[in-house]
Amino acid sequence: MTVDHDRLFKELISTFFEEFMLLFFPDVYEEIDFRQVKFLSQEVYTDVIVGEKYKVDILVETKLKGEDGLVNIHVEPQSYHQEEFNERMFIYFSRLFEKYRRKILPIALFSYDFIKNEPNNFSMTFSAQPILDFNYLTIELKKEDWRNYLRKYNPVAAALLSKMGYNESEKVEVKKEFFRILIRLELDQARASLITGFFETYLQLNDEQEEEFLQEVRKMNPKESEKIMEIMTSYERKGIEKGIEKGIEKGIEKGKEAAIHEVGKRMLEKGKSIEEIMEMTGLDEEEIKKLEK
Repeated sequence: MTVDHDRLFKELISTFFEEFMLLFFPDVYEEIDFRQVKFLSQEVYTDVIVGEKYKVDILVETKLKGEDGLVNIHVEPQSYHQEEFNERMFIYFSRLFEKYRRKILPIALFSYDFIKNEPNNFSMTFSAQPILDFNYLTIELKKEDWRNYLRKYNPVAAALLSKMGYNESEKVEVKKEFFRILIRLELDQARASLITGFFETYLQLNDEQEEEFLQEVRKMNPKESEKIMEIMTSYERKGIEKGIEKGIEKGIEKGKEAAIHEVGKRMLEKGKSIEEIMEMTGLDEEEIKKLEK
């Protein structure tokens, strides 16, 4: 199934923006006034040179402590390697600055499943003369050791364990530690489901690993084990309910389709023309000819 990476990361960071900044950029975090945070509508830009449209994924308007003016923070999650990504970050910056004329902090969040040394700047020289040196902050999740985040007790850290630098043999342990963090966070059900859904999307165990994970949970102290099983059961139940809802929706659509076909058959029996049936039912000529047979 295709994963909508942009939506997942946008939902996570928008919900836990303050925690995201604290986790990765503690110095910047100390300067931001989080009482005034506003998520701006998505900006879309057309690159006339290559003929493509680009959209700024996350754009925040806020203030710095002790300053009157507004500032923007632009976070760009990137799920695949792209040549000249640094150039695109500069284009985003220049377009945003042209529109808002204020301080902008650009951040690139790389989440692909391999290590790649991504640049953190875009520069330009002319005849050996430096013309431009644009820099932005970067996070390369695959370079992060997941063990360094186990004592952070941060919801963003918990979710992003699933995209950090672990190997196949560590997957069960990563999942176990994820749930340990989750029960200590004591989040409401909606936020806990968001984080669990994000984690489960990116870290999936096979049947053998899943059985090993359940055995590890049973070995924990009874209080931890019980809470983890409760969270898992609740999350699975929500997934089942969602599936039932989708099934009902599909059933309703199938019911409508069957009803329209029945109307078409009756109109044919009464000798109505194909054009009349098309107009009344919305069926196309080919569908009506099938009913005729």
